[in-house]
Parts: sequence; structure tokens; C-alpha cells
Amino acid sequence: MKAAQITSFGAPDVLRVVEIDRPAPGAGEVLVRVEAASVNGHDTIVRAGGLKMVSGRTFPIGVGLDFTGVVVTTGSGVEDYRAGDRVWGMVHPRERHTVAGAAEFVVVTADRISPAPAGVSAVEAASLVVAGSTALIALRDSVELAEGERVLIRGAAGGVGTAAVQLAHAMGGHVTALARDRHAGALSALGADVVLDHSTTTPDQIGPFDVIVDTVGSELARYRRRLTKGGRMVTIALSGPALAAIAVSSVHGSRRIRTFSANPGYAVLDDLADHVTSGALRPVVHSVYPLTDIAVAHEAFERGGVLGKHVISVSS
Repeated sequence: MKAAQITSFGAPDVLRVVEIDRPAPGAGEVLVRVEAASVNGHDTIVRAGGLKMVSGRTFPIGVGLDFTGVVVTTGSGVEDYRAGDRVWGMVHPRERHTVAGAAEFVVVTADRISPAPAGVSAVEAASLVVAGSTALIALRDSVELAEGERVLIRGAAGGVGTAAVQLAHAMGGHVTALARDRHAGALSALGADVVLDHSTTTPDQIGPFDVIVDTVGSELARYRRRLTKGGRMVTIALSGPALAAIAVSSVHGSRRIRTFSANPGYAVLDDLADHVTSGALRPVVHSVYPLTDIAVAHEAFERGGVLGKHVISVSS
């Protein structure tokens, strides 16, 4: 089978698509024939060597955090899935993998998958696994967005951002999206009440907000000052400056900046599927690449500036 692997830490050209033996599921595990995977920030950080404590330093390392596909077979003790079931899921982000989502087949424990939502293609579903789960956890669990609250989404055009705009709108929030001006029409169609150009809008010009969802990681202290009393802020960007701002916010003042590492199990994926099925959340796919062009997809992800997700089509 074909699988994308990291052969050394570095730029996208360290990625290789190689032929390896198909894995077999053990007890409690499921073998999935992968149809699609998406490119996530976690994937690029692992590839660049930014998570060596997790990935280890022994090569090759599997790449691809999420996937959609079809169950091929199950190991002993798995009762909820059978061959032919369409599923979506993700490998564990804090474990080392020699084969991950960007491969023709992947083995995961049964609690890391869930039935894929009906009515969307494998490529569309793959665009939502990590991005949608992250947005849902951020809004529902981390900041507990309430109906009628004013919410700012920074980096609103990205995978997490487009999902957060839709989910915040569905939850009854008044949504301000901060992104490139050329994405204003699309973001309004997704549910944003206000769209502001990030290149010409400074923090002191906007707000106040009850909730801020940040996917950028810069100027967190300045945006934190735009929170109302009792306001909440969450960031998914864990740069050095972002971590420093989070630490300071936990000591000074009530408007703490929260963060988390998205690691959804089946319960979150089930809830996410409900949002897709209801129409509250729809996929936003910018581009689709074959597995053999995964390095090109990583390059495109790191350039940024697009609306939606880069997705890898593995098999039809």
C-alpha cells in the first residue's frame, strides 16, 4: 500500500510516498481504507520537527492527523463497526505513528472513529474532522459561547475559522470575522454578521467582545483587552509569544486566555456529524491534491491566504 511518511525533519520536500505492507488491526482496533485526509497545522509542525517529544526522532514518521474512509476489518472486541461502514476519525495526536491518515490504509482504536455524516463526500468530510472538532470544542467547551454574545473569530478564512464562524452563528452568537477582505462575501454567506479586513483593522478599533476565538497567535494581549468584563478568549496557535500571553493572562485579571489541544473521540465526532447533517456546518474546501502531491499540499498550506481547507484525495 502507499503511505506518506516524513523521512527527516524539515521543509515539505522531506515527505515521501512509499510502498509498505498493509497494517493489520489488533484487539480493539479497526482497519480503515482511507478515502481522504486533510492538511492540518499539527501535520506541518510534526514534519518540521516542532513536536519531537511526541513524534520521536526515529524515521520514518507517518503524516496525516485525520481521515475519512471505509472499514475493511476489525480486531477482536470491536462490536460497533463492520466491514463497509463509512467512518471519519483521526490518529492520536500525542502518539508516534509510522503510518497515519495520509495513507491508503490506517489502523486506529475504535474509539477514535465515528460514523461519517451522510450527504457529504469523503473529501468534504475530511475537511471537517480536525477543523470542525477544534472549532466545536473551542466554542462549546472552552469558552461556552451563549446565545446573543458577541464573538470575534480571528483567522476566520482558515479551516478552523470557517467552521467557527458557522458554529458560532448556529449557537446564536453575533459573529465578527477577521480575515482578508477578498473573503468577506464567502464569510458572510457562512454566517458572519460583520467581516473586517485584518490588514487594516487594529484591535483598538473593534469590540468589545464577549468571546474571542483566535487561530493566529499574535497580539493576544492586545486582543484580550477587547474582552468585556467576564469575557473569554481561546487560542489554538501555540507559538512562543502565544504561550507567554496565556501564562500572563492566567496570573493577571479575570479574562484568562485559554488553549487546548484538540483530541476528539467518538462523542465529539458524533456531535460534529449532527451539525453537518442539520446543515449548521458545511465543508469549505479550497483545493484537493492526490496523495502523491502531499508535499505540494503542505507548501500551499504554509503559504496561507486561502479560504477553507487543503485536502488529500487518497482513493475514490
